[in-house]
Amino acid sequence: MSGPRGNASSNGAQIAAQLEERAAALLPQAINVVRHHAMLLETRIKANASGRPGPNAPTGDYRRSWTHEVHSTGDGALAVVGTNKPQARRLEYGYVGPDSLGRVFNQPPNAHVGPAVQTIQPLFVAALGRLADEGSAL
Repeated sequence: MSGPRGNASSNGAQIAAQLEERAAALLPQAINVVRHHAMLLETRIKANASGRPGPNAPTGDYRRSWTHEVHSTGDGALAVVGTNKPQARRLEYGYVGPDSLGRVFNQPPNAHVGPAVQTIQPLFVAALGRLADEGSAL
């Protein structure tokens, strides 16, 4: 079947080339969007970890341990936001039961990561949507 744009099988390579060109043009902007929102997520986690309802972090050591890294994957970007502190999981989800030394805990969760993700995720999705809309005009 042939339409106003010609036979789909004959111009498939041309369409694929145009899509690749658009993706390459948008990649640096997409990496910037990922980088910006990773930084926003790290900042929100640190703010949430600065007292109730998040964990009480009196020394600031735990808050300072949160970092973000952004990596270009060739055709996209990957952001990792995290901490190397072992107490992060326990602070976020709580802990009930004995530890490895036999001490018994009933520690309630002090969620600070989940609420940060819920705050930043819609902003990130909207920013990517705007980028996609701008890219369709190329």
